[in-house]
Amino acid sequence: MDRWTLRQFRIFESVARHRSYTRAAEELHLTQPAVYIQVRRLEETLGLPLFETVGRRIVPTRAGEETLAAATEILGRLRQLSGTVAELKGTVGGPLRVAVVTSAKYFIPEVLAEFLRRHPQVQPQLTVANRAAILERLAERRDDFCIMGQVPEGMDLQAHAVRDNLLVAVAPAGHPLAGHRSVPLETLAGEPFLMREPGSGTRNTVERTMAEHGLGVTASMELGSTEAIKRAVIAGLGVSVLSLSSLDFELESGRLVVLRVEGFPLRRTWFAVHAKSKRLGPTADAFLSQLMRDRDDVRRRTATEGAP
Repeated sequence: MDRWTLRQFRIFESVARHRSYTRAAEELHLTQPAVYIQVRRLEETLGLPLFETVGRRIVPTRAGEETLAAATEILGRLRQLSGTVAELKGTVGGPLRVAVVTSAKYFIPEVLAEFLRRHPQVQPQLTVANRAAILERLAERRDDFCIMGQVPEGMDLQAHAVRDNLLVAVAPAGHPLAGHRSVPLETLAGEPFLMREPGSGTRNTVERTMAEHGLGVTASMELGSTEAIKRAVIAGLGVSVLSLSSLDFELESGRLVVLRVEGFPLRRTWFAVHAKSKRLGPTADAFLSQLMRDRDDVRRRTATEGAP
């Protein structure tokens, strides 16, 4: 045991997380051979292989999975210690790891920037990914918390409501429905519809809303990002339902318009989610408090200005 090193655990955890020596080397600013050597030394100490090759990928062996669980716990505890030490010194600092689904990336950077202005000693790592990847990160506890619009079932999780999320129907400027004062839901369902991939939180909400009214909606096109959907709508390929927070530029420039559809906007919530057993460190807790304050500020502004 005394031959194990914290450096080896850090390197192994990065390789296991990325399933790649190359990507781990890039993240750690090391050469690929240096990363490989440290993993090999850890394997020699344990007396068991930590990775095996499946197809063209490397995946942890049973020993690798157990070692990854231990490494994740050790490194997570050290990150908490870093934040605790900063708090004892009267400051908020140390690592902060937050992962967000792609449609939440439009408001998180602004809140994070304000947080860093207040606490410049914080070392942030922001990961943006689709829902499937975020669920994987959540299960493996890679982050302090994940931000998503739909809390997964079947996992023992704590969810904090951090932002209201209004979903609106959008169309290109000049669309025949743009001038209507009230668009029936069945009319919207009959339009060529642009959607994210199956499993997307926004898509799930739209399909559930339609089903509640005895309607079905079929994606005429599936696109992998909100940006791709916005461009396709602007090009006249169909209509879509998107988070209002993602549309500032397009609405201000007049390239997209919000359709006045019956029952819209759909009101959802962004949640900061983590395992119930996970104790947030002082830095993560301070950022969560910042998200809550920002949520309340947005609600006050919305109440004053009026929702769409």
